[in-house]
Amino acid sequence: MRVLWLAVLVFFCLSSVRASAERVTLPLDGTWQIADSVAAEPAPRAFRATVAVPGLVHNARPPFPDVDAFDSVELVNNKIGQKLLPESARVAAPGVSRQTRNYFWYRRTFAAPVTKAVATLRVNKAQFGTAVWVNGKKVGEYPGCFSAGVFDLTPAMRWQGENVLLVRIGAHPGVLPATFPAGTDFEKLKWTPGIYDRVSVHVADNPVIESVQVAPRLGPSEILVETKVVNRGGTPVTFEVGQAVRTWKGDARVAAGRSESLTLAPGESRAVRQTIAIPGAHHWSPEDPFLYVLDTTTGGDSLVTRFGMREFRCDTATKRAFLNGRPYFLRGSNVTLHRFFEDPESGELPWNEAWVRRLLTEIPKRMSWNAFRFCIGPVPDQWLEIADETGLLVQNEFFVWTGDTTWSQWPDRRWDAQELVRQYSEWMRDNWNHPSVAIWDANNETKDAVFGEKVIPAVRGLDLSNRPWENSYNPPVGPDDPIEDHPYLFSAEVFGQPPFDMTMLERGSGASTQPPFAARAMILNEYGWLWVRRDGEPTLLTTKVYDRLLGKDATPAQRLELNAYLLAGKTEYWRAHRNYAGVLHFVYLTCSYPGVFTADHFEDVRALKLNPWFEDYMGEAMKPLGVYVNFFEPTLAPGKPRSFHVMMVNDRDRAQKGELRLVLEREGGAEVARAVRPFEIGPLGTLGHDLELAAPGEPGRYLLKATATSDDGARTVSRRKVTIGER
Repeated sequence: MRVLWLAVLVFFCLSSVRASAERVTLPLDGTWQIADSVAAEPAPRAFRATVAVPGLVHNARPPFPDVDAFDSVELVNNKIGQKLLPESARVAAPGVSRQTRNYFWYRRTFAAPVTKAVATLRVNKAQFGTAVWVNGKKVGEYPGCFSAGVFDLTPAMRWQGENVLLVRIGAHPGVLPATFPAGTDFEKLKWTPGIYDRVSVHVADNPVIESVQVAPRLGPSEILVETKVVNRGGTPVTFEVGQAVRTWKGDARVAAGRSESLTLAPGESRAVRQTIAIPGAHHWSPEDPFLYVLDTTTGGDSLVTRFGMREFRCDTATKRAFLNGRPYFLRGSNVTLHRFFEDPESGELPWNEAWVRRLLTEIPKRMSWNAFRFCIGPVPDQWLEIADETGLLVQNEFFVWTGDTTWSQWPDRRWDAQELVRQYSEWMRDNWNHPSVAIWDANNETKDAVFGEKVIPAVRGLDLSNRPWENSYNPPVGPDDPIEDHPYLFSAEVFGQPPFDMTMLERGSGASTQPPFAARAMILNEYGWLWVRRDGEPTLLTTKVYDRLLGKDATPAQRLELNAYLLAGKTEYWRAHRNYAGVLHFVYLTCSYPGVFTADHFEDVRALKLNPWFEDYMGEAMKPLGVYVNFFEPTLAPGKPRSFHVMMVNDRDRAQKGELRLVLEREGGAEVARAVRPFEIGPLGTLGHDLELAAPGEPGRYLLKATATSDDGARTVSRRKVTIGER
């Protein structure tokens, strides 16, 4: 009996030691109290409203008036350039507030889950700027809006009893210096403050883990792990960094590693690197998003890091993107979440996990998308976690769009380079373990030397995976960095140039509109200029386009169908000519209400119901087996034969063969002419066929349809509307 009691005592002692070596995390998501103020201090005495965290202040109850009202200098100058505002409306950077407050204050209480040596608050993302008080003591400020603010609560922490937490954020970008990044967008109408990502308290003993970075190495089938640790205590601490790898699903242990013994003096920090072999590692890809987990411990703290074994790069020699050592073509769209924040239907949808999962999983798979650009504004961490799980490659863009000095509305925006470097570094730290994050995107449609000369060179080496950097309209920095292209062909008449006609594509080569950088891997991540609001009305940028194409009396349904039809034709064209490593249409999710510049393709965004014409046409245009009929003439002469050039692409890394069929159908579906031939297209290959059809003698409206059906059952259709006889 005595031996049994000793065994039980040893078990509980070991359990206690094990528990003391683990971080304990207390999530603080949920309902917080909220109040506003004009002055930065003191805090309001009364908190009469509540708000969800994560979320935005415009969802507070009861609501605050004019909570989104801020006019950025970029938007004002854009409207002046388009004659929507007078010259006298110009404002200085960053813009002008149209509300009576400068700050919002969040309040809640919490109790420590256990007594430890160190307590840390992490606010994953909040805008605009964050300051924190605990139990009446200010513990720090952080000006970043797109990365996590981390605050040491230890000096003010009550380990027994209740802690009062106050978080102050800016009510608008104007509370931050104009030289600090708080978001720049020529087309964003509302600027909504809020803690829009998770908040948590972490308690641990020393040494504390500040960050863990996992960099896969597929050749030797191993990972390079960098663990940053710090001793926040008053005495030296000796320890080892232990690492263990397991599968995310199934929880099977696959590898382990341990550092040599280390000693940190009080206040000292250190980065520890270890290499851990994972023999026969299972690679991550959009088709097979397999995930691992790394468990890290220091004896005082612990951290769980999820990762995928994948490598992504771009190659200048071939102008291609490579995933896990093989060429890989990107197909997909864009999300401008910070514009969706201002949408009347947005509400709390961006934090509804079921809604986000369907947005990023079910619909992209149905549309044959494998990639997104998260454009001019970051997403909450949960979005990237879901992208990891579902298999999406993300071009992750920092929220900077300041244009080109040749634009008439270009504002005089200058950046604090040192602050940019700090915030880009922290943004990378928060995102570099996501296998979905494939490309760092420094900015959107911007010409500013500071990014290529100072920012990217300073931060690039922090990413041990060495992802490519995309630097918009600036010269690329690295030898294999890609370039983005935005060939908005239908924008010509808006800027006083001759109107674009789809027949021009018949004589085109699909060449880049960025000739200085055409030797690079190019990513086509914006094109169209055909936006139609969800109600079928044109946007500010497309009214002239639809008036010309359909007339001023066109119905919403006519615009919505034409939008899908033309967008699909252009998508087929860009893909068929193979000048791009990726084709990402703009835009899958954004705001849609009167006065907007762009719009998405949802019929019902809350129910995530796409417009059926968009889903039909673009669902075909983005299939891995791509088909393009190089014909956009509005009419055919009756009774005369004509040769039609059909181009095909195969995005798969295996050959496909089958039957290519070109037919003419009368309105209603009756077939009147047909040409059929077999096809065989190599892995990642292209193919062109000329097929001849004789137009029937009977005038009327017809559909020219090319259908490729492969032996494995894959089927893709390209369609062209045409009139036989007079138009």
